[in-house]
Amino acid sequence: MMDGMAREETRTRKSTSDRSPAVNDSRRGVVPTAPRTRAWATRLVVVGIVLSALNLRPAITSFGALLQEVRDGLGMSGSVAGLLTSVPPLCFAVFGVAAPRLARRFGPGAVVCAGMAAITAGLLIRPYVGAAGTAGFLAASALALMGIALSNVLMPVIVKRWFPDRVGSMTGLYSMALALGTSAAAALTVPLTRALGGDWRSGLAVWAVPAAAAVLPWIPLVRDRGPAPAEQAPARAEPSPAVRITRSRTAWALAVFFGLQATAAYITMGWMAQIFRDAGVPAGTAGLLLAVTMVMGVPLAFVIPRVATRLSHQGPIVLALGGCGLGGYAGLYFAPAGGAWAWAVLLGVSNCAFPLALTLVGMRARTAAGVAQLSAFAQSTGYLISIPGPLLVGVLYQSSGGWGLPIALMTALMIPQMVVGVLAGRDRTVEDEAAR
Repeated sequence: MMDGMAREETRTRKSTSDRSPAVNDSRRGVVPTAPRTRAWATRLVVVGIVLSALNLRPAITSFGALLQEVRDGLGMSGSVAGLLTSVPPLCFAVFGVAAPRLARRFGPGAVVCAGMAAITAGLLIRPYVGAAGTAGFLAASALALMGIALSNVLMPVIVKRWFPDRVGSMTGLYSMALALGTSAAAALTVPLTRALGGDWRSGLAVWAVPAAAAVLPWIPLVRDRGPAPAEQAPARAEPSPAVRITRSRTAWALAVFFGLQATAAYITMGWMAQIFRDAGVPAGTAGLLLAVTMVMGVPLAFVIPRVATRLSHQGPIVLALGGCGLGGYAGLYFAPAGGAWAWAVLLGVSNCAFPLALTLVGMRARTAAGVAQLSAFAQSTGYLISIPGPLLVGVLYQSSGGWGLPIALMTALMIPQMVVGVLAGRDRTVEDEAAR
């Protein structure tokens, strides 16, 4: 009798388990995933995020490190070289708009996989364009930048989709890897070129290797178009309303904040070393100061998003970062050589507005679809806003013969960046604004 009761209890538990959410998911078209498979897929996504982030800037900073060699090798004029430095934000704006539509059709994992493949191909082709010259170099660079633009937009989407309860920590990990890749390409491109025989083509092409490695984790996820484990919704969940993103004040505030922080970052990367050199700092030291500014983003990019997600309003972080920027610009104006290391550190802290902006993209929308729309809008609009900044600094520097006016422009742009950052940091979502 006891054996019979035990068997009956077993059948009852089995019957109950058959009515579990996993079965309900299968009935509504969601294929249940075993816990072990889900854990494996999640680890693969983490690896993919880190490797992808490492490859989102070397195409830009490796070119900057060998700019003079590329100019000489391709017979490129100074004006064309200056134009090439403005191509990245333009490509980010143009190609980033297409990312949400492609993600809806093919799945975000497939689009990021294709983006990494495009980066690999572009980096491998552009040094060896041969007779195509500058035009071929620009076209291959655009291919790599297209892959970067798509991945730029979809990284916050993938974080929100797979890790909705860990947006801060995962955005921090992604931002830290991005800063590390940026710094590594700037610091290692010249030594690698020398180690490979001194040919600038090899020095640029070598960065296709880590880009190719970043393709691999996404290949098993190419056909994954269903909801991530964390996204599996109740059987009768109401569909989220379409968000008219251009009518959201929060979306516009975040887009302008993104654009102004990108402007400051590109100005810093493009001109800060020259400011120090014109002040009498040796060229080697000026390069090291720029490296310090960039390296500051590695630890802070992990810390700031984690802190931001624990606050109801991210305005205080915006103001703190903006204050560091104002202090750094004041130092560059009054004593560029005397306190060079302090100004480099302050501007490095200020440039961490970038990981904060990425975190806000994940926090200002409730759904992955909303994050995709907001990310595409904020980044595309923001990068368009950032295009004139570095060019205008160069014009002011050339026309005035000094750094007074350019630094005044940098300082002036920091004020609206702080204002719109505070507005973007308010505790609300674009879906809520759409509903109202």
